[in-house]
Amino acid sequence: MVAADDHLRLDVRLTPRASRDLLEGETQLVDGRRVLSARVRAIPEKGAANEALLQLIAKSFGVGRSRVSLVTGHGSRTKSVRIEGDPDRLAAALRAHCNISASNKENA
Repeated sequence: MVAADDHLRLDVRLTPRASRDLLEGETQLVDGRRVLSARVRAIPEKGAANEALLQLIAKSFGVGRSRVSLVTGHGSRTKSVRIEGDPDRLAAALRAHCNISASNKENA
């Protein structure tokens, strides 16, 4: 998780074709990176799973869908998602919702 002046950026590991839509919490990848683990029911065809992820994040953070965008990872399971808004409020919502540890500050 990276907090900037006007947004929060999250690295997410997405599992499509799940039994339900869910933000599971923080997990560590094989390369050592810590990411948010998410599951969606949608299949990974024509961007359906990506859209389901963005809708899930918007709903979970209490922001409009238009404030959530996919930055990288359109065709992979590991993605970077940008959420527009007050980074402190968004980080607090993430910690409360998913039990995530402290954030890093960035000026970009």
